Amino acid sequence: MKRRAWLTLGAVVLGGGGVVTYAVASPSDDPGPSGRAKRPVKVYDLALKGATGGKRELPRTGTKQFSLVGVSWTGAVKRLEGKAQVRTRDLESGSWSAWRDLELDIAPPEDPEAGMRGASEPLWVGPSDGVEVQVLHEDGTTGVLPKGLEVNLVDPGVVTDAETRATEPAAFVAEESSPAATPSDTTAPTDGATAPTDGTTSTPTDGQTTTSPAPTDTTATPTGSASPSATTSTSPSPTATTPTTPTAPPSTAPKPPVTSRAGWGADESLSPDPSEYNAAVKAVFVHHTDGANTYSCADSASIVRGVYAYHTQVNGWNDIGYNFLVDKCGTVFEGRKGGTDLPVLGAHTYGWNRESAGIAVLGEYGTTSASNAALASIARVAAWKLGQYGGDPAGTVQLTSGATQKNYFGTSYTSGSTYTFHRISGHRDGYNTQCPGNSLYSQLPTVRAWAAGPVQGLKVASVGGAGLSGSTYYTKGAISVKWAATTPSSLIKNFQLVVDGKTVATTSGTATSANTTLALGSHTVAVRAVHQSGKTVTTAALNVVAETTAPTFTTTPKLSLRTGTVNTTAVPVTLGWKATDNKALREVKLTSPAAATFGPTTTASNRTAKSGTATTWSMQAFDYAGNYRTASAAYTSVILQESSAVKYGSWTTRSSTSYLGGKSYSSGSKGASLTWTFTGRSASWVVSRASSSGQVYVYVDGVKVSTVDLKSSTTLYRQAIWTKTWSSSAKHTVKIVVVGTSGRPTITTDGLVYIK
Repeated sequence: MKRRAWLTLGAVVLGGGGVVTYAVASPSDDPGPSGRAKRPVKVYDLALKGATGGKRELPRTGTKQFSLVGVSWTGAVKRLEGKAQVRTRDLESGSWSAWRDLELDIAPPEDPEAGMRGASEPLWVGPSDGVEVQVLHEDGTTGVLPKGLEVNLVDPGVVTDAETRATEPAAFVAEESSPAATPSDTTAPTDGATAPTDGTTSTPTDGQTTTSPAPTDTTATPTGSASPSATTSTSPSPTATTPTTPTAPPSTAPKPPVTSRAGWGADESLSPDPSEYNAAVKAVFVHHTDGANTYSCADSASIVRGVYAYHTQVNGWNDIGYNFLVDKCGTVFEGRKGGTDLPVLGAHTYGWNRESAGIAVLGEYGTTSASNAALASIARVAAWKLGQYGGDPAGTVQLTSGATQKNYFGTSYTSGSTYTFHRISGHRDGYNTQCPGNSLYSQLPTVRAWAAGPVQGLKVASVGGAGLSGSTYYTKGAISVKWAATTPSSLIKNFQLVVDGKTVATTSGTATSANTTLALGSHTVAVRAVHQSGKTVTTAALNVVAETTAPTFTTTPKLSLRTGTVNTTAVPVTLGWKATDNKALREVKLTSPAAATFGPTTTASNRTAKSGTATTWSMQAFDYAGNYRTASAAYTSVILQESSAVKYGSWTTRSSTSYLGGKSYSSGSKGASLTWTFTGRSASWVVSRASSSGQVYVYVDGVKVSTVDLKSSTTLYRQAIWTKTWSSSAKHTVKIVVVGTSGRPTITTDGLVYIK
């Protein structure tokens, strides 16, 4: 029996002759102080006025507060061939929404009873206080629409202190009025249509219904391949329902957390009939409830209450149709009563309810994908329910049809015949509906894989405490292995860290890493994931070598002079070294006097050194295991001015800030020479260069080693043009001799730099 709230109609005559219809809640609607704090669920029914033969509408109208809307009509198995659209006014902002289509291909009950109505899917719109509706033939024809068309508004109420809502409006007021209206118009049609004769409703100008007894519907059932049979099959049911409460069988999968009917505030007086049970759950059908996806998960219980009230008070069913409902945050709600662990007969998938359970996701998923949290919860519920009866969530099953019909894809089913279904199927697989939406339907393979196992997408993300060289990791012993998987952790029993084929650590299904210490030597390391079904999957084994031998510097850091521009604070030098490792050298780092990092094959780097200051050059060689060795050497770069040389021949002193120390020697006399004596391991001669510069002979320890031409297209100062490095530090002499080159005999020398 339907239990609905009704509004008392009245009228106010306006000064211009118009009239505004209104309705004030009856005293029984006032819940009192305690009731206002926790508002009961209410359903309001408004008749749709006949505009033309193929259209019914409700003009834009103010209402009592509601959050869910749908349309219904007389005849539970009738199908509304056309389009139904609604727009609603937001309770808080007062703004009107765009037109939204109602989903009309909702499955009828398999065993229709007197008083049951055909209906659209309910649309969750959030707290609203105004509605406008139109129902028409989609092709514009004027064919007969079903009798008793109503728009049904559901206020899910408030059942807990945490569920806060805006205060309900005090009265129902129509926004639009007719200028020529009179007070009597509030009870008579104004669109030229005669009053309904089907005995279901009468329609005042504001669209509010008044009640009268509903006679037996005699309108013919629309025909077509998409329509279910108007009469139930006379063949035996696929699986007879059990009159007594069965025993819940154990499952191969754990039961997920489920919010009970009491938890979401079910008014059990709306479903007084006892529960019916199937013999088993052979398949699970996935649905969506339709409505906005922008709801807050704090409102999910309200949405479930709204669907429950719609199914019982509008459709006239004895309970909510789905066995379970899931919101976008992954919360699972108990649907139809009778015990979540029992095979409760639902009313969700026409022709297939006798062997299945139905799971509905709150929201609309035609173009929007369901969240991973929702998919995970579908998978968990499906695995648990199918696991009670030995069903593989990734497998198929033969189901016996309870009705002759076609599904969304045009597949024909004959009542009493068996057909193959996925254990986890979409509503559209069994019935001609778009439910659960294209996007969610395309996600069902993922749901099956998550529910059945093994764990999907398992891979090692990193190995902490180890370095990778080629295909081998190197470590000093302690490692931290991190992994990732695409299967949600709620469906994973545990992870295992496997070394050389043996489990060395076991973690929870929510873990993403594990630690272990390896003995010295070569090992294989892998991660194994255990699905809640018991199925396992293991990553490819990684090669890991544990070793503690540090690299070796076969050539310690050595400094040598190089060509380039010399300053008193920056002498161009080359730092050289060589390091090796018994396994795999990773890098060499310079730590002092500056910081730099070099690859394993690099053995030299051009740097600069301060003049006259002893500097320690420190380097560290690292292998991939993290072992390292340090090597250091101290060197001093010394600048010997030209004035410190032993002169021979004619030399002229020149002054300029461009010269080292501000001065230099210049000579164009053939045979003129300068000789420096020092103790060191590297030396460079510093000169000025120009287009007119001449040539010199260079002698080292009395032996001529080079002829150096100083000619340059551009003028350059302080150029280290000639260098010499020895394997070790020793006493040496360097002498330059002017060649006296024809046409450009002059050379200008700035001094000598050496390293000690």
